[in-house]
Amino acid sequence: MRFAGALGRTLLFVVIGLCLAGAIAPDFLDAIYYRGPVSDHFDGARFFNPDGGDDDLSPPGGRGAIVRYVLGGDRRPAWPQRVAVTPVRPPARVMGDAMAVTWIGHATVLIQTQGLNILTDPVWSDRAGPFGIGPGRIAEPGARFDDLPPIDIVLVSHDHYDHMDLTTLRKLWDRDRPAIVTSLGNDSVIGQAGVPATALDWGGRVTVKGADVIVTRNHHWGSRWIADRNRALWSSFVVRLRGGNLFFAGDTGVGDLRWADEAARLGPVRLALIPIGAFRFTAGQMVSGSHIGPVDAVEVQRRLGAARAIGIHWATFRLSYEAWDTPPRLLAAAERCSGQRGFAAVPIGRTVSVPAYAPPPRVAPVARAALLRCLDTPAVRALR
Repeated sequence: MRFAGALGRTLLFVVIGLCLAGAIAPDFLDAIYYRGPVSDHFDGARFFNPDGGDDDLSPPGGRGAIVRYVLGGDRRPAWPQRVAVTPVRPPARVMGDAMAVTWIGHATVLIQTQGLNILTDPVWSDRAGPFGIGPGRIAEPGARFDDLPPIDIVLVSHDHYDHMDLTTLRKLWDRDRPAIVTSLGNDSVIGQAGVPATALDWGGRVTVKGADVIVTRNHHWGSRWIADRNRALWSSFVVRLRGGNLFFAGDTGVGDLRWADEAARLGPVRLALIPIGAFRFTAGQMVSGSHIGPVDAVEVQRRLGAARAIGIHWATFRLSYEAWDTPPRLLAAAERCSGQRGFAAVPIGRTVSVPAYAPPPRVAPVARAALLRCLDTPAVRALR
């Protein structure tokens, strides 16, 4: 019986992997989420990365990698079945220029400052996928949904299930009526849950309770139903605040990295939320096309000129090859090699204070090849 159950789950994930690889793409699963003029990142039907590549359904590492991942033939390191989390009860409001941040898990972060409660890519569901199918939580949310303070602004970066959870968005809307800001086409998807959202193109902005929310470029792709590939746009965000800006990278690969320069030009960044996980699909890999790891995350922080950064997109849903604790350990090594400071991996379920903005020390850029040479140590090579 145990074997039959394991075989059934394996076959189920094989089917999912093949779907994600674009091997099956029936027309009836397609949908039109957005209609608008052609631009440098929209061809009239689908969005694309203007800096090239990584805008289709090819999985990181290729289809062979996803099959090996599903079948367990890649000898990937074991993850814990469950990571202990003691949920925190965040404060109701944080006034003035003080800033408190609670990492809920994955790309879900609560930022509190100037009386505003801002929530990024909120996901409280147990699984990241349709019909209850998909990667399950390793760590419980860092705050129970019912313990959340009233939410004013929700940022939704794109339509992947580990970032856009319609069940959570519906609960937030019913409870708080927050302003939900996203990028083009995603309002159509969110609207399927009966929830309104403001969808903007890259460079678009909206003011919510005195905060200027700007949708900014990053490097990714989107899909919920296989054939609806890139029908909705992906994005990062800058929230302009009196005490220094908040930057939320969403889910992103490296691309040309000029997207980080563009965000930096919108003003000094007090806090950046930058992904550091789901970057490894073969042994030793440091980056995949649509996800950055610690090696490139430190360069994103440098380009942003961010005084502080917090690593997200790890430790919650297993999406890749690397060990559970490799992202923060590799981040610490990359910081040492790059000379960067102020980039932390904070625990899920702990509210931390972000210091007042002060310009970070200027750090000379380190060529990626030189950074990798510095990281070529026994300790780093031992990280799986």
